[in-house]
Amino acid sequence: MATSIRVAGKVAIVTGGGSGIGEATARLFAAEGAVVHVLDIAADAAARVVASIRDAGGTAFDDGVDVSDGQVVARAVERVVERSGRVDALVNCAGVAHIGTLLSTDEADLDRLYRVNVKGTFLTSKAVVTAMLERGGGSIVNLGSIVSLIGLAERFAYTMTKGAVLTMTRSIAVDYMKQGIRCNCICPTRVHTPFVDGFLKKNYPGREAEMFAELSAYQPLGRMVRPEEVAELALYLCSDAASMITGQAIPLDGGVLVH
Repeated sequence: MATSIRVAGKVAIVTGGGSGIGEATARLFAAEGAVVHVLDIAADAAARVVASIRDAGGTAFDDGVDVSDGQVVARAVERVVERSGRVDALVNCAGVAHIGTLLSTDEADLDRLYRVNVKGTFLTSKAVVTAMLERGGGSIVNLGSIVSLIGLAERFAYTMTKGAVLTMTRSIAVDYMKQGIRCNCICPTRVHTPFVDGFLKKNYPGREAEMFAELSAYQPLGRMVRPEEVAELALYLCSDAASMITGQAIPLDGGVLVH
């Protein structure tokens, strides 16, 4: 019996939902009929996304949340349960990046990336698993990176944190599969988000187009991933069609791993 890729009626939390991959994910889930709770440290960005979802006829709520603060995260998830009755899906998109080698990365850089990428994923997952256990299951999707699987030059701190996200994913999957909770990790290559455009503008003024082409060419398929493509994969992993998939790192790599 075929199972459709649907999330209609499910209650989903999307962290980092105010921009980039998180925004694309929140919009897609809402368009497919999910009740979406958009969490972002930038409260105004979360509110903007939610307003546009509602204008399009979707159901969404926003909350300004620092995912690195355990008490704030716990209260936010409690509000989701109070408002919507349960949590069926969590997509952990909140994250920050850093460019540098071991020697050029200072302690503050490492702490900042750990606090958001690793601790933030831990705290939101912990709060949501608590809620999911009460209703008998759910799906968590973490945003790793291709650097979770391979090395990439001058990405020391980012690679360290995304490697941790991958192993965290597998641990959650092993510990809670008997309770009906699945946990998977999407590992994209470069994704064309506003962060990329801002990075190029700041670091390569006047050469943005040239450097964008160079970054795009890293992928053998010749372009970066679109945020919407990550969102589509997250939608599938949170749907009942993916009910036999857990503990996996799924590349969205444009051919990098087989090149």
